Amino acid sequence: MSQETSTDPEAGTGPRQSAFARFGLWCHDRRRIVAAFWVLLLIVGNMASGAMGDAFRDEFNLDAESTDAFDVLDERFGGQGTGLTGTIVFEAQQGVDDPEVEAAMQAIFDDVATVPDVVQVESPYDEGGEQLIASEGPEAGKIAYAKVELSDEIDLSEAQEIRDRISDQVPDIEGLRVELGGVIFGEGEPPSSEALGLAFAIVILIVAFGSVLAMGLPVGVALAGIGIGVSIITIMSNVVTLPELATFLGIMIGLGVGIDYALLIVTRMREQLHAGHTVRESVGIAMDTAGRAVLFAGLTVVISMLGMLVIGITFITGLAVGAALVVAVTIAASLTFLPALLGFTGEKIERTRWRGLIAALLVAVGLVGAGLSIDPLLVGIPLAVVVLLAGLVLAPLKKEVKRRPPKARQATLAYRWSRVIQHRPWFFTIVGAVILLVLSIPFLQLRLGVADESNYAEDTTTRQAYDLLVTGFGEGFNGPLLLVAELPEGADPADLGSVTEVVDEDPDVVFVSPPVLNDPDDPTAVLWQVVPNSGPQSEETTALVERLRSDVLPPVAESTGVEVMVSGTVAVNADFSDYLSSRMPYFLGAVLLLSFLLLMVVFRSLLVPLKAVIMNLLSIGAAYGVVVALFQWGWLSDITGVQPAPIEPWAPMMLFAIVFGLSMDYEVFLLSRMREAWDRTHDNREAVAAGLERSGQIVTSA
Repeated sequence: MSQETSTDPEAGTGPRQSAFARFGLWCHDRRRIVAAFWVLLLIVGNMASGAMGDAFRDEFNLDAESTDAFDVLDERFGGQGTGLTGTIVFEAQQGVDDPEVEAAMQAIFDDVATVPDVVQVESPYDEGGEQLIASEGPEAGKIAYAKVELSDEIDLSEAQEIRDRISDQVPDIEGLRVELGGVIFGEGEPPSSEALGLAFAIVILIVAFGSVLAMGLPVGVALAGIGIGVSIITIMSNVVTLPELATFLGIMIGLGVGIDYALLIVTRMREQLHAGHTVRESVGIAMDTAGRAVLFAGLTVVISMLGMLVIGITFITGLAVGAALVVAVTIAASLTFLPALLGFTGEKIERTRWRGLIAALLVAVGLVGAGLSIDPLLVGIPLAVVVLLAGLVLAPLKKEVKRRPPKARQATLAYRWSRVIQHRPWFFTIVGAVILLVLSIPFLQLRLGVADESNYAEDTTTRQAYDLLVTGFGEGFNGPLLLVAELPEGADPADLGSVTEVVDEDPDVVFVSPPVLNDPDDPTAVLWQVVPNSGPQSEETTALVERLRSDVLPPVAESTGVEVMVSGTVAVNADFSDYLSSRMPYFLGAVLLLSFLLLMVVFRSLLVPLKAVIMNLLSIGAAYGVVVALFQWGWLSDITGVQPAPIEPWAPMMLFAIVFGLSMDYEVFLLSRMREAWDRTHDNREAVAAGLERSGQIVTSA
């Protein structure tokens, strides 16, 4: 705590007020104006965003060979191979050419082709569609599929309506099995994490602090900040390029930090009330201490989010700007709206009646129902309203909930734990570091890649379709490569056969199509389809992409003058992973340096921010290691149901921004209280113990 800060009973009224205290008291004294401003801003923001609508768009400006090839496909082949596609995969034991099977399946294809969002349906029964029927192995002639090309404007809910429409038309023919493949037809929706987060926040905060108002204020302030922040993001999407995911990320981050920041201030205000201060004095002290910590902690999260700007991809830039903006709004709400609300609640924040407690828990039950789509649990919300109304007349519901008296500081678990650690500091430092380093070991085996249909649960139609295609057409069929080239003037199409020959000679290639010209009479571009003998997530397939680019195709380019580019989903994913890996050092360096400088200014120390950065790097490394073990190696998959897969390329970057930002939040919370205790006692051991005792419960709950 700075020298101008005061925590005596006269704080907030005397000449020693700091700027933080004065500002907090201004919001407290003019609470009607401040509260009205935030409510008006929330209403106007949502009305404006609703009237303007959104223009979210996912734009990847990745400068790579695979994306250059897609540009050629879009320009010269009318977008062939670049759109959204799904598959209707079917198996018939009597053969897919059985008249009854053919009539039934063709009826489905014809119906799907009439759906407005469907651009084209390529049927195995069309002329030239024989390639869509398995022709080798024991399943030859028994497995086939149709390609469904969808509009780029289609959203997930519309695609799932098409999926349901197809499923409803599957005939009951013995020996016929129909599955729907492609991520766009992916089965199942994730739970609503926002609703679940709110439900758990309500329960945790009530248990930890024993007050419904002490729980409700942080949640309310967080929701207000999120509501305004998301409306601003929606409006901004009409001006700058922002992905729709920016809204989800903003809500997720805003909910977390908004509750954390308001919780810290509310807890400090209640401490001052318990110490005998008035409500006004308590608000001033809380803003001068906890409010100061909130500002600097919030800035570390903003820095972490904006650090993603150095990646240089429009999609990621949009995510960074959106998340940072929501965090900034929640900081502003915590420093202005919250002091105003504390002025309204006053000493009532210490009292909890049974009607409020029961209603809050019923709301939590309803939110769990909303998050997990369990309709019977939704009754909790209307029941909460009934309880509140009944509490106005029923005496038992009007009674206050008795609270246990707080423990003496020396008797708390946090205080006693700090003493245990301080008794053997080097021992626990080494043990803690070793544990974190051991947990980090799996991170050394990190492999980046993109999830596909093989990662769906085995009982889903998406996974069943994937497995059928593997059975009928081979493992590499689900991840074909595209070879694309622009033909220079004077190029002889007859020379293109040499490309087919050299690629077909590679031992990891199962099939290479003949060269396909965009215009047989006046060709300007050509493409080939290459099917590897390994799956899209396999390291062998990625190695094949690299080998084609570095060893196989360059000699052909020299002899024919045709520069062939390797593309397709696998190649794009490999290029994206390589690009992110090359930019990660700049991202990490920018975030670490700026966070270090900020903490150095806050605590006027070199050792404190250095310790914070090192400790958080160790904890993040351990988190990465656990992620690799659970999601890439598949540890505990019998319990979690997670199918082993490479880690998504964006995950390490996003996890670092989120985890580092939040962990530095808690670092600031703890160190701020320790600094206050040091300024008061100049006893380091007592400062550490007191700081942990005062902040440990807050950090754990947050």
